[in-house]
Amino acid sequence: MSTPQAIVTPQAPAAIGPYSQAVSLGNDSGSLVFVSGQIPLDPEDGEIVSDDIAKQADRCLTSIAHILSEAGLRMENIVKTTVLLADINDFAAVNEVYARHITGPVMPARAAFAVAALPKGVGVEIEAIAVRP
Repeated sequence: MSTPQAIVTPQAPAAIGPYSQAVSLGNDSGSLVFVSGQIPLDPEDGEIVSDDIAKQADRCLTSIAHILSEAGLRMENIVKTTVLLADINDFAAVNEVYARHITGPVMPARAAFAVAALPKGVGVEIEAIAVRP
């Protein structure tokens, strides 16, 4: 296994704690890239983009796309996601946005569930695992 490498891009919010935006386990085919949970922060000012859950989900997925791009990957390379919701009643709205961002011949495995609370009081957080082709 290769030495883990941090993936960082200014096009996604900076980490708000002691973690990397993503970690790559190599550049060979089959190597994994783990994208940390993204919350809906504007990468320029670090503020929550909106109270609207659809806009929040869109920002999370856009951040994931930018991070993957920095790693030389695309959304189609995602093999697993986890969607954390502050309110399970937002599932349908988030799922609609998710379906616009996550496409391809093989959809990733996914878990989605409600949690007691999310950082900064946001409504959604999304993490992803991608594989290098």
